Amino acid sequence: MASRGSERAVRIGELSRRSGVPVPTIKFYVREGLLPAGRLTSPNQASYDDGHERRLRLIRALLDVGGLPLAAIGDVLRVMEDPAQPVHEVLGVAAKRLSPSSGDESGPELGAAREEVADLLKRMGWRAGPASPGGEALAGVLVALRRAGHGAFVDLLDAYAAVAEQVALIDLDYVSRRVAREDMVESVVVGTVLGEAMFGALRRLAHTEASTRAYEDRPPGGDPSPGTGGGEAEAAGA
Repeated sequence: MASRGSERAVRIGELSRRSGVPVPTIKFYVREGLLPAGRLTSPNQASYDDGHERRLRLIRALLDVGGLPLAAIGDVLRVMEDPAQPVHEVLGVAAKRLSPSSGDESGPELGAAREEVADLLKRMGWRAGPASPGGEALAGVLVALRRAGHGAFVDLLDAYAAVAEQVALIDLDYVSRRVAREDMVESVVVGTVLGEAMFGALRRLAHTEASTRAYEDRPPGGDPSPGTGGGEAEAAGA
């Protein structure tokens, strides 16, 4: 995290006030290597700049909104700070930390789900492997859907994949507006972690709206329009 000469140096108390992060927490982040130490101005005093405040806000966003544990945040930040790491590698680390593990599941169900993921990737022309973190996470979701009695949801895979591709293009367009590597890498991490949370919230709002249109806006005794899937939307958005 490079400091800019024009940035105003502040004491840790002021950094705490500006960032909203308590002083003991800031000191903990420094000890854990999540936040660079301040510049020593005396044996017992250090100064901090805007880069420290920006890093604190990123850590809190990944923790509070993204739901990442501190160990995962540390992994992401270390890759962010390595200038030898290509931007897409940073994206891979962030995505890996976001993707839930399929756990100890094994056997024919998981094997069949992995084959479905491989087929989907081939149909979409995506170059990610089925054994990638995202591929393994998707296979685990397919197994869970079937065990919950909702295997038919798998029929929507291609439609979901098409929407996901459009969202990914929007994400990359946002990242491409950044010129400095630091800004670009941070945009990748924010887009991956917080974008996931934002899209989930938007999906829930859309479910609510779809259910309202299907059930509350219809005339008494009428049926929802064909293909609205109102019941599923309402259940998913609950």
